[in-house]
Amino acid sequence: MTEFDAVLAARDVIAGKLVRTPVQRVPGETFAPTLAGVELVFKLEMFQRTGSFKIRGALNKLNSLSAEEKRRGVIGMSSGNHAQALAYGAQLEGVPATVVMPDFSVPGKIAATKAYGATVVLVPATEMFATYERLRDEQGLAAVHPFDDPMIVAGAGTAALELLEDEPNLDLVVAGVGGGGWISGTATAVKARSPKTRVVGAEPEGAPVVRRSLDAGRLVRLDSVNTVADGLAPPFTGEVVFDRIQRLVDDVALVSDSEILASMKLLIERLKAVVEPSGAACFAALLSGKAPVEPGQTVGVMLSGGNVDAERLCKLLAS
Repeated sequence: MTEFDAVLAARDVIAGKLVRTPVQRVPGETFAPTLAGVELVFKLEMFQRTGSFKIRGALNKLNSLSAEEKRRGVIGMSSGNHAQALAYGAQLEGVPATVVMPDFSVPGKIAATKAYGATVVLVPATEMFATYERLRDEQGLAAVHPFDDPMIVAGAGTAALELLEDEPNLDLVVAGVGGGGWISGTATAVKARSPKTRVVGAEPEGAPVVRRSLDAGRLVRLDSVNTVADGLAPPFTGEVVFDRIQRLVDDVALVSDSEILASMKLLIERLKAVVEPSGAACFAALLSGKAPVEPGQTVGVMLSGGNVDAERLCKLLAS
C-alpha cells in the first residue's frame, strides 16, 4: 500500500463516523490588503468532532488494532487535542483509554478528555514520555502516538483529500506544524492529487522543532518550548513524519505568538471562526507574508483546533 493508498483506506475507515467538515471561500482582501486578489479556501476542521483533525488519525489507528489489543486498552500522550480525540475514538470503539497529559494542559481540554471516558494521568512535562512508556509496558497497553505513526498520518491526510475533492485547483495549501502529523498527512494527500500545488507548514517560533530538524538534516529535540499555541508545542518530532516533511513539504515558516494572536482575532472577526491559537498559526503565515502568495492564486488554509474555553479566549483577545 502506498502512502496515498493509506489515506484512501483511512477515508473508508472513518466514513459515517465523523463529520465531513465544510470549506469556505473568501476573498483575501477581506482580511488584509496584502492578500488582495488571492482566493482563500478555508477547510474548517475545528467543526470536526472533538474540535480538531486529530480524531481522524485516532480512529484510523484504533481500527488497525487487534481484538486483544483493544481488550487491554490503549495509551496516548498529549497536551489536549490528541488526548480528546483518542478518548472519544476509544469511547466509540468500546476501548479503555489512558492519556498522559502535561500538568500545564488547558483545564478545558483535561475536562473534555475525562468526559469522553479516558483515564487522565497528569505529570510534569519532563516526565510525560517516561510515564507514557512505563504505563504502556506495565499494563500492556497499545500505544497510539499523537503524530509519528503511518496510520495517524493517513487519517490526518483525509482532511486534505476532502479539501481537494471540493476545490481541486489550489496553488498553495498551508497547515500548522506541531509534531508533524497534520502537515505530513496534508502533504501526502496534496502531492498525490496535485503535485504542482505547494505545501507550506507554519510552526510557532517558540517551538521550532521541525524547522530546526530540517535545518540540521536530522531529528533534534528542544530543551524547552514557549508559545501561546499549546497544540503545536511538542519538543520533538519523529522519523515517520520527518521523512514525509523532507520529501513532500515545500517549506516550514516560523510565526511569532503576536502574529498567531493577530490572525486568531481576524479569523473570529472576519470569518466568524473561533479557533485556538494553534489553529490560527497557518493563517498567520499568510498574513505575515512568510508563506508568499500572489494575486490570482487560490490558497487552501487548513484550520484545525477549536478547543479554547471562554475564559482563556477572553484573555487571548485582550492580549
